[in-house]
Amino acid sequence: MAIRAKYFLHVHPLVISEDLPILPMILRTDFEGLFKPILQSCPDTGGILSCHKLKGDLRGYHALEIPFDDTEYRLVYRIFEKPAPKRVRVISFDIHDPAYKKAKERVKG
Repeated sequence: MAIRAKYFLHVHPLVISEDLPILPMILRTDFEGLFKPILQSCPDTGGILSCHKLKGDLRGYHALEIPFDDTEYRLVYRIFEKPAPKRVRVISFDIHDPAYKKAKERVKG
């Protein structure tokens, strides 16, 4: 049974051109088949994955926690409830520290 999308998903162009190509193939596949559906249906809870709200320069953003092959990855995004339609904007996807560094740069730029 497919998950019903409750949120429109917008992916930052640099996630597609820079972040995804350097990720392991399994994570690239999971981005389409697992992570996107989670963000479209339950971005505030992370679904079957853990997520947390960010602080400091990334206040208002969330990070999906993705453990893979003894490495912690983060998918950083922001949830917009208003104005309609509800939407999620993905701004970075990488190993823990680089994901946050990229997110901060993309928020400023």
